[in-house]
Amino acid sequence: MSTKIRNLENIQNVTYGLKKLFEDAEDFLPLMGTDYVELYVGNAKQSAHFYKTAFGFQSEAYAGLETGIKDRVSYVLKQNKIRLVLTTPLVKGGKINEHINEHGDGVKVIALWVDDATKAWEETTKRGARSYFEPKAEKDEDGEVIRSGIYTYGETVHIFVERKNYRGVFLPGYKKWESHYNPEPVGLRYIDHMVGNVDWGEMNKWCEFYAKVMGFAQIISFDDNDISTEFTALMSKVMSNGNGRIKFPINEPAKGKKKSQIEEYIEYYKGPGVQHIAVATNDIVKTVTAMRERGVEFLYVPENYYDNLLERVGQIDEDVEVLKKHGVLIDRDDEGYLLQLFTKPVVDRPTMFFEIIQRKGAQSFGKGNFKALFEAIELEQANRGTV
Repeated sequence: MSTKIRNLENIQNVTYGLKKLFEDAEDFLPLMGTDYVELYVGNAKQSAHFYKTAFGFQSEAYAGLETGIKDRVSYVLKQNKIRLVLTTPLVKGGKINEHINEHGDGVKVIALWVDDATKAWEETTKRGARSYFEPKAEKDEDGEVIRSGIYTYGETVHIFVERKNYRGVFLPGYKKWESHYNPEPVGLRYIDHMVGNVDWGEMNKWCEFYAKVMGFAQIISFDDNDISTEFTALMSKVMSNGNGRIKFPINEPAKGKKKSQIEEYIEYYKGPGVQHIAVATNDIVKTVTAMRERGVEFLYVPENYYDNLLERVGQIDEDVEVLKKHGVLIDRDDEGYLLQLFTKPVVDRPTMFFEIIQRKGAQSFGKGNFKALFEAIELEQANRGTV
């Protein structure tokens, strides 16, 4: 099969998948969006300074000794609709310490905003989800939040957050975090998708979990013919809820001549987990420029990627030379095009990173960029001696 025909079929599959989504995704678990993402980290105060300085997040809330919390400290950062929670233990032992010792800094919680956290827990656990904790009401002078939780791949969990009766800054137990240091935002708007890496042979298991337990539908899949280079390969399927606000691509390794990025992640994270967080912007050049100036490192894209670019993706609004200068990748589907760029890992282990994405109509995930992206990752792996 020719590359052109294969690319056309994948574009058609994306569109068909999105149209079928509303038919296939069940409506027992309405999700209104991502409420917050919580990372367990070795030093929350310093991590908060990094995300404020480099990514333009703003101080929002704090919990710790000053608010009556004795075993941990959490800093909450916000930029438009994105909320990060950075949590560090204050005492030895316990689950948070174990998580950091095993995995390093990484995502523990993907919290989902729901209208009814009790019903969300009941619907998912009766369909086979393992409970993280049962529905519980948390109250203070600003009202009540109800939360519940389930496990997903690895030690990652989903917490369902019902906050319709709460008017406080974040959650009960938190206070407003007043800080004189709040660098300007860089234009990040919301979480576009979050990618999970799972071990050999587990992709279909977890895609079935999201379909059966959470009512998601598969909108596209990629095999090792789509996502491969001369040396490494992986497979991926994208799961989405009915309204398309929550999208979770699930990756697993595929056979190749050398160790793939998924194998490297599993080795250093010590199991499945969140590989990257894709955050949306309305102006990727402006966002990436600001982030570079603040010290964020991005993957290097070879200049020959831009040879005959317009023949491949068609006419775009942006100046190709400007995109080339910043290493921005471009891809198109039949709904439009997208621009994307990936950071290097933002933690010490070669695990978690961020994707910056600007959608100009496209609803896909940059299949046309996979080869260039993975060659760039392989170069980083070679520098680390892990490929």
